[in-house]
Amino acid sequence: MLEVPRDLLAERRRQGNDRFDEMWEGVLHMVPPPNAPHQRRSADLFLALAPIAQARGLQPFFETGLFRNADDFRQPDLMFVLPAHVSKRGTDGAELVIEIHSPDDESREKLPFYARMKVKEVLLLHPETRAIELHVLRGERLVKARSDAKGRFRSNVLGVSFARIQRKSGPLLEVILPEGSVRI
Repeated sequence: MLEVPRDLLAERRRQGNDRFDEMWEGVLHMVPPPNAPHQRRSADLFLALAPIAQARGLQPFFETGLFRNADDFRQPDLMFVLPAHVSKRGTDGAELVIEIHSPDDESREKLPFYARMKVKEVLLLHPETRAIELHVLRGERLVKARSDAKGRFRSNVLGVSFARIQRKSGPLLEVILPEGSVRI
C-alpha cells in the first residue's frame, strides 16, 4: 500500500492489528498474525536456540523489527543479534534470521533486504512440512546453502544443524545441538 490513509493506520493501531506490519522502502505491508502451527514452531525454535545464542554472545529476539530506517524494516519471526545492534525500536542488524512460512507470505522476497542488512544467515522453515532452506551471505547476496550428505543444514552463526526427519506420523525438524538434539 503506497498511500496509506491516516485513519486506517490509526484504526489498525487502536485495534492492535498493526503488530506485524512491515515497511518496505516506504511501502506498507499489512501482515496478518501468524497461525497456530507457525506460532508453535517459532516458540519451539526460540526455546531451543536462545540459550545457545546467548552462550555465543548473541541476543535472541522473537517477532522484533529489523530496521534499516523508519521507512524500511522487516519483522522476522526470530533473530539472533549482536548486542551492538540492539536499539529501542528493535534492531539495526542481525547475525541469523529465521522466517517461518505462512500462507501467501513474503519470506523469500525479504532476502534482498536481509542481504543489504548484512545478515549472515537466513533460515526459512515451513511449519507443517518442516522443509528447510538455509541462505548464507556471500559477498552482497544471500545464497541458498546445500545440505550435507545426511541432509543437514549447518548454521555457523549458532554452531547447530537443522534436518528434516520424515516419520509415519509426519515430519519433524531436528535441531542438532552441541549436547544432543531437539525434535520440533
